[in-house]
Order: sequence, then structure tokens, then C-alpha cells
Amino acid sequence: MTNYVLYDDSNIREHLLPFTFTRPVSEIRCGIWTLTEKWCHFLEAKSSFLTEPYLQNKFPLVTTDDNVFLNGAVCATQSIANAVKKLSEGQVLVQKDLVVAYRSPFEVVNPKDELKPVVFENSVVVISHVWDIFTENSEQIKADFEAITQGRSTQPLTDLHTRCYAAEGIFIEEGAKIRASILNAENGPIYIGKNATINEGSIIIGPFSLGEGATVNWGGKMRMNTSVGPFCKVGGEVGNSVFFGYSNKGHDGFLGNSVIGEWCNLGANCNNSNLKNDFTNVKLYNYATHALEDTGRVFCGLFMGDFTKAGISTMFNTGTVVGVNANVFGAGFQSKHISSFTWGGAAEGYTEYRIEKALHVARETVSRRNEPFGEVEEDILRHIFELQWLSAIGYKL
Repeated sequence: MTNYVLYDDSNIREHLLPFTFTRPVSEIRCGIWTLTEKWCHFLEAKSSFLTEPYLQNKFPLVTTDDNVFLNGAVCATQSIANAVKKLSEGQVLVQKDLVVAYRSPFEVVNPKDELKPVVFENSVVVISHVWDIFTENSEQIKADFEAITQGRSTQPLTDLHTRCYAAEGIFIEEGAKIRASILNAENGPIYIGKNATINEGSIIIGPFSLGEGATVNWGGKMRMNTSVGPFCKVGGEVGNSVFFGYSNKGHDGFLGNSVIGEWCNLGANCNNSNLKNDFTNVKLYNYATHALEDTGRVFCGLFMGDFTKAGISTMFNTGTVVGVNANVFGAGFQSKHISSFTWGGAAEGYTEYRIEKALHVARETVSRRNEPFGEVEEDILRHIFELQWLSAIGYKL
């Protein structure tokens, strides 16, 4: 039986920090599903992970004598999966310079050079920069919606005070609750996950996805091309943004063209800028180069790593990158790059977030949702803390 392994492309992983500090590349969410879930759906099989050593305890690797190694940055489709299934041992599936997958009993460092190439002629969507997560989100919502709903029937909408436009593009999973809201799927589908809730006075514009157990708070304005991952709580105005899961933006405030990791919290009236006053391209801090990189995009907002929190009325500038487990607060616009395990704000000054205090807060954050936070999760955060300290003295992450 073929064994599938999702691996982190070394040419891509660093460009996806801070999100890949705490997860393999394929665990990034884009659309309704994570990249892992897309691969597993189309291959009709489970997969393990080949990632950084400090992450392997949480995301284990399983190998056999017959492995297919899958590029975790690729957004899988049925045609890609079909081509992968046809690979013989010693073959590599390529699309231009991209390695999509290869079949081998062991990991191959340079598959394009060492294995026999099989060319994939169709286009391939790759999440290779952090802004790709939101720029590709619209089309990925549409693709995931089609795959998830194929051959299935939506649950009926029973609330008499909810108004739907293009109702055929709305899919509601079992246990979802929608009250006195407006759902408009004229520009793209709306997916409402199992046991999700849309509260009174909310406006939802598709393409939009609300994950299992997630909530749109009262009066929420969810603009198109937005994905809210499982068990998130969102409110205010959100547009063209992705929440990975278990994060909160429960109050008023604007979030646009942004990506928020897991276990984050944005306090009341947090806002981000997603457009410069002079309409020039946004530059973004890149962990791979330790420099600002031109995104080629006019609209680009906030990128926040796991476990980070922002106090009430915090303002984030256009193209801001915040690392893992930071605590940001205070007046004025924050710095465009805030390192992991940072405490404070631009006006008051930044200092190091004490590791034991940071771990205590992380543990409490997770336990409030009745999710496990044990030695494995703690070790990952400790390792990221050490990486941050090494970075401060010039070590390349």
C-alpha cells in the first residue's frame, strides 16, 4: 500500500514564517481546507509529515518501502492527485521548476536531478509566500466548496428572518445556526461548517467560509474572500483574510488582506491598514532574507503568528509581520516587524516576553477551549524562543 508523506519544500518554508514556526507547510489553511486536507481528500488517504526536527513529535513521520513524497506547499486538485497515483518508483512529478511529488523508498535531496521526471502540464497553485494565503483564498474557497459539497445536500435554513441571495451557492452543515442575517453568494459560495453560528445582524458576502464550531458575532461584516477556521470567534469588519483556527477577533475593528494563525486574540477596536496612502506596493518583512520584500501588491495587511495577542485599540500598519507568542499593545502604529516572544508596543517600547509567563498564558489559552497543551507543545514554543534569541545575536533562522 502506498505511503504518503507531506514534506516541507526547503526553498519555500522560510518564506512562510512566522506560520511555519509552529506547523509544517501543509498545515497552512487556504480556502476552506488546510493544504494537508486537500491532499488527503483527493488522494483518499492519510499522510504523515517530513518537517523540521523540533516539530516531528507533534507532526510525526511514517515511512515504508513505498513512499510518495508530496510537496506540502501545493494546493492539491483531483488532476494532480491522479498524476501522483500514476508515479512509479524513481519518478518525480514536475511542473516547470516545481517538484510536485516523487516516489521513492527514501527522502531524495534533489529529486529533479536524481529521479526520472514526469511533466505535469496543467497549472499548479503553490503557497510560496505569506501573502499567497489570502491572494489565493478566493479561488481555493471555490475549489474546496465544490469538492466538499459534491453529491451532498445542504441542511435547510430554518430562520425566517435571514435573507439569502443566490441560495444555491450556500451550503450549511449539520448543527449550524444562523439568525436574522444576510447571506449573499452572488459573487461566490458561502460554506457554513458543522455547529458554526452566525449571530443576529451579520452580513456575509461570498466567497466565504466559516469552519466547524466557529462564530460570527452580532453585527459582523464578513466581506468576500474570507476564511474563518474552526472554533474562531470573529466580529467587526473582515475582508480577504484567513484565520487558521481557534483565534478571536470578537469585537468591532477592521481586518483586511491579512492572515491570523492559531490561538491569537485581537482586542476590541483593533485595526490594520491594508493600503498605503500613496498606493505603492507594500513591502513585507521576510524571515528568509531578514529584509523587506516587495510583495507586488497594493493591498496587504497583517500577518500574525500563533499565540500572539493584541490589546484593545492596537493599530497595525500596512504590511506588518508579528511572530509567535508576542503580546502587543499601546498607542500609535506598531512596528512593521515584531519578533516572536516580544512584550510591549512601539510607544512604550518592546522587551522580551518572559518564557515561563508566555508558556503559562499559552497553556491557559488552550485549556479554555478544552484542547491539549502538553510537553510536546511546550517544547515547540521553547525551541522558537531559543531561535528568537539566536536571531538577536545574528544567527540565521
